[in-house]
Amino acid sequence: MCLGVPGLVLEIHDDAGLRMATVDFGGIRREACLSCTPEADVGSYVIVHVGFAITLVDEAEALRTLEVLRAMAGAVEGELGEPLPSAGKQAVSGPDD
Repeated sequence: MCLGVPGLVLEIHDDAGLRMATVDFGGIRREACLSCTPEADVGSYVIVHVGFAITLVDEAEALRTLEVLRAMAGAVEGELGEPLPSAGKQAVSGPDD
């Protein structure tokens, strides 16, 4: 199963001509390509699927979706390689972290 997982864009950088971002998925940070979402900026929430930010989403929807994904035991682990931290340990970081 493939999921689109919401995350917060922490920083944007260029990698061999591609616009890339460090994205925080509720405590897990991964790189994502922003070529499909040129309007994304630091502080934006995006849905990431197979390493590509495919759309923007508002913060409330992103946080609600992360909670639903936490309830789906292994779904996120299969996509991100590790489970999301529990809500009490959530470390959705701001762009200054």
